[in-house]
Amino acid sequence: MNSKSLPSFDASQLSLDLCSLRAAYASAALTPLALVDALYARLAATPHAGVFIHQLGYEHAADAARELMRRAERGEPMALYGVPFVVKDNIDVAGLDTTAACPAFAHRATQSASVVARLLVQGALLLGKTNLDQFATGLVGVRSPYGIVHNPFDERYLSGGSSSGSAVAVARGFCSFALGTDTAGSGRVPAAFNNLVGLKPTRGMLSAHGVVPACRSLDCVSVFALCVDDACEVAHAMAGFDAKDPYARASAARWDPRPGALPPHFRFAQPMAAQLLLNDDADRVLFERATARVQSLGGQAREIDLAPFHAVAALLYGGPWAAERLEAAGEILERQPSALLPVIAEILSGAAQQSAQQTFDALHQLEQLKQLTNPLWDSVDFLLVPTTPGIHRIEDVLREPIRLNSELGTYTNFVNLLDLCALSVPAGFRADGLPFGVTLISRAGRDALLASYGRQLQAELGAGLGAGLGAMAWAQPPLPPAAAIRSSEDRVALAVVGAHLSGQPLNHQLTDLGGRLLSATRTAASYRLYALPTQPAKPGLVRVSDGDGPGHAIELEVWELSNAALGSFMRGVGAPLCIGSVELADGTRVLGFLCESAATRGQPEISALGGWRAYLASLRSS
Repeated sequence: MNSKSLPSFDASQLSLDLCSLRAAYASAALTPLALVDALYARLAATPHAGVFIHQLGYEHAADAARELMRRAERGEPMALYGVPFVVKDNIDVAGLDTTAACPAFAHRATQSASVVARLLVQGALLLGKTNLDQFATGLVGVRSPYGIVHNPFDERYLSGGSSSGSAVAVARGFCSFALGTDTAGSGRVPAAFNNLVGLKPTRGMLSAHGVVPACRSLDCVSVFALCVDDACEVAHAMAGFDAKDPYARASAARWDPRPGALPPHFRFAQPMAAQLLLNDDADRVLFERATARVQSLGGQAREIDLAPFHAVAALLYGGPWAAERLEAAGEILERQPSALLPVIAEILSGAAQQSAQQTFDALHQLEQLKQLTNPLWDSVDFLLVPTTPGIHRIEDVLREPIRLNSELGTYTNFVNLLDLCALSVPAGFRADGLPFGVTLISRAGRDALLASYGRQLQAELGAGLGAGLGAMAWAQPPLPPAAAIRSSEDRVALAVVGAHLSGQPLNHQLTDLGGRLLSATRTAASYRLYALPTQPAKPGLVRVSDGDGPGHAIELEVWELSNAALGSFMRGVGAPLCIGSVELADGTRVLGFLCESAATRGQPEISALGGWRAYLASLRSS
């Protein structure tokens, strides 16, 4: 190593969350080159057997750091300047082999996956490729010829899979974030077992071009990070439509996964008590604690029947989607089956028996189950579940590889089939020192809304960050105010006063367009509110004209949409409502819902109640 590049302060214990890392860079006490020195010293001093399939050499990483510093000197903007990361070894990196944890499948990538290319443009610093369950088939982290990846809190236990190496690399402090993939829970289960955030975005938001497919129609690139804000910022840097991915969504261009302010009122679902499968009383206590914290943040809980969701999950491995796994591994199964681990060969051999009729039968079943589950998202903001029913010892999983692996997917397997987004957050530690995680799940496009709840829940539960350099988490930094994470100039603020408020029946029209809540406030004291005879029920907000008497300050929420999403939203606004300029209590003006004054004649004025929610509450109490 080059002693001249050593940091001017002790970086050996530095947490790599973006807040801590950027503070060190901003103080000029640290440079990307000095960070490389510190990280390679950390790697040399910290057990990490099985974590990497290909770890970049020190000189390679140092050269990349020097180039980042030259780019910075030229004034090149880089949102992730000097932020170290690793990628799961089923994701292509130009010039490196992609193995999918199968040496017989290994091939040299000529170009990087789209998501990797975007990260490198933004100044992220790649350090290597990580281990995984072979062909991303498993939730355990033990199905690899490159070795078992052990849990950093207790090496007798699972690290989780299939993105095992990626999760442990972040937990151990070898990098700030890591890319995984998630088809059935591979980006969430390892997060729970390593005290990390696991972001499983809406399908099609992050390009899967350059990713070895597990089930191509379901696969998502996922993000492991120490905190929610970090995961969402990384996802934002990668997000966007990519025509090279056949499952990319054009709507991804207007989605912003970064969080906003926490809504003051919201509703969430959780499994009914009889269906809450948890293997350990300690896990049950932690889940109940997380539920109580969500309620203390303003959430109203609703217990639901998870049976339709479990029926969807059963289709994933018992239906035709298992046959999709043959796209990458089928040729090896046919010509060189001994190159596959026995458990992977067994799973893939069963998948090869699926018929076309079975495929269509399963597709019809899935659509029927969607009809049963879709209405939930109109009545709640998210579903809260344990990320897994529990954690197992490695020796037990090696003895019962199929059953115990399947159990781990209880709360994860249905998510991609139902086109949902999910966010796993750390939820505390059991008495034996093992971490526990909970997952927030919602409909496609609600990534920002989940992040808003998830970041606050992570802060409230206070489980620390990762595993540190031993088996103790780093301290959690203070949660930045919501204003600090507002996005760029291509987004517009929109005030809503009625059916589009959080928890109200039309709020999904905002969240489906990638909207995020900025603040809950009031109008200036110069408005009146009327109850309109519409379906669903809506209010009409009218500004008081000179000589019309006193006005009132009306409760509202300010949401943020991209310019493209705002245009789409406004096309759905019909008379007598319109979008105009609304004055807030602090004197600023934003776009917002207003009403033609003629439509309020003869309708009840509800201004004195202060807002739409108060009016609805008065109807329930009368």
